[in-house]
Amino acid sequence: MARNCIVVNLDRCTGCFGCEVACKMENGVALGERWSKVLTVGPVGEYPDMTRYALPTMCQQCENAPCVSVCPTGASYRDEDGVVLVDKEKCIGCKYCMMACPYGVRQFNEDAGVVQKCTLCAQITADGDGVPACVHNCNCGARFFGDYDDPESDVSRELAKYPEEAIHTLPDPNDAKPLTRYILSPKFASWKELV
Repeated sequence: MARNCIVVNLDRCTGCFGCEVACKMENGVALGERWSKVLTVGPVGEYPDMTRYALPTMCQQCENAPCVSVCPTGASYRDEDGVVLVDKEKCIGCKYCMMACPYGVRQFNEDAGVVQKCTLCAQITADGDGVPACVHNCNCGARFFGDYDDPESDVSRELAKYPEEAIHTLPDPNDAKPLTRYILSPKFASWKELV
């Protein structure tokens, strides 16, 4: 099974919010909801040695996705391509998955009465040809999409360019094993664990 994910190169990301806008436009995300959001880390340090960076967040495509294990109806599931999704027909709106997600990336759609989240733009990527809208529309070329296990994928090739100390994941409090990777070189900023 593929382990599709997104890699974000924070050395290049300017925090322009283009990924948020592209996601909302492509997926018809309701006003007030965000399946992709850009956080700001910092500023940290002492003047004149201060750093700040943008941190785009979205579904981390966890290998041990807690949102899937707590869902009472099977609405939260992993598809044949390994992507964590929500079946709107099975979702009863209990929000257990929202509470279980350590990254706060699931949204409740009040009008539909269901939980929704990043799908890695399955409507574009399902045939294996396209990339998610956030990747396609990244002005800085900071986002990459592909199979984490395929050494020829865009994500693997980008990760291979950097030493281990420049590659990060969001904190993993419950052994969820997020697949999303962030590249942040120490020469640009120090990675900060968000609480």
